[in-house]
Amino acid sequence: MLETSAESPAPVRVLSEALKEYIDRLGPIWIEGEVSEINERTGMAFMRLRDTSADMSVSVMCHRTVLAPVSPLPANARVVVFAKVSYYTKSGTLSLSAKEIRQVGVGELLARLEALKQLLASEGLFSQERKKNLPLLPRRVGLICGRNSAAEKDVVENAKRRWPAVQFEIREVAVQGAAAVVEVSAALAELEANPEVDVIIITRGGGSFEDLLAFSDESLVRLAASCSTPIVSAIGHEQDAPLLDLVADLRASTPTDAAKKVVPDIVEEIALINQLRERARRKISNFIDMEFQKIMSLQQRPVLKDPMVLVTSRWEIIQGLRARSHRSTTHAVAMAREELVQISARVRSLSPQATLDRGYAVVQLLDGSIARDPAALSVGEKLRIRLAGGEIPAEVTSTTK
Repeated sequence: MLETSAESPAPVRVLSEALKEYIDRLGPIWIEGEVSEINERTGMAFMRLRDTSADMSVSVMCHRTVLAPVSPLPANARVVVFAKVSYYTKSGTLSLSAKEIRQVGVGELLARLEALKQLLASEGLFSQERKKNLPLLPRRVGLICGRNSAAEKDVVENAKRRWPAVQFEIREVAVQGAAAVVEVSAALAELEANPEVDVIIITRGGGSFEDLLAFSDESLVRLAASCSTPIVSAIGHEQDAPLLDLVADLRASTPTDAAKKVVPDIVEEIALINQLRERARRKISNFIDMEFQKIMSLQQRPVLKDPMVLVTSRWEIIQGLRARSHRSTTHAVAMAREELVQISARVRSLSPQATLDRGYAVVQLLDGSIARDPAALSVGEKLRIRLAGGEIPAEVTSTTK
């Protein structure tokens, strides 16, 4: 560890030598990257190895004999290099001296992609619940595509044909190669931060499996999963399936299909509006006709044709009840009168007055009781004799059995 201060700084050569000493302690390592540049000179080969997920690269040199087993390498080939890190103190540059170079095959790449796919799926990044719905009519559509690409023209032309007023925010980036992941990620982050962009389309035309590898990069897939703006993936053709398709909110089979799914067709929408308008007109017309029929039906009812029918019908009922009450009362009075006559006749037949009317008399004491036994009377006792025509006073002068 260097002991330095503002008063006793370390010279550049000391720092450079310290770095070399530290790096030399690092033994040979295996690294993976994408070959972005390769130059072959007499007996030597020089390559630049780039990271597909970041904008950085390192220099690699080796003997041509080391490169021969994998030569010629295709453009943007992925390789695994066993190399020793070297640091040049004079120039302050870092390089790798390759001992062995292996090209990453398609089978190995597929296995890695499958493992990554299983990992992301286990984290729920592909679940249907987290996918967002696309807006019916976006204010502005973000478009990430290749530079001067046919995919861009397909999306823009088809979208404007369907909805002429659609607005685009276009970002032209590298869609394959070592810079693709970095540029696509930067464009996606920029469009995600734009509040006017309501949906983002990521598109490119078809290509080989290696050409589409950038859209299966873990960092790009995770960035797309974290976006709050809906994302439409239109990568390659129907048979192509990069991991970005699985994490996107909507997968379009082609760039043209993406345009159709993002913006509505103005002709279809006008036809739908006219259809809805006609349905609303028929609905209102039917409702008015039904209510009119109800009114006509109500008008045909007797109570509305002759409002006095309620009074008249009630008057007839009252008259009938009055007549019944009169008949009932008259009958009850007649029966009571007849019964009273009969009772009067019976009373008269039992009344002492009838006996008196036949010439008999009734002798009563002064207290009103009837005298029945002469022996019970005393001489000089006052009596009343009741005759049919009235009463006469009397006095007992004598009694005889």
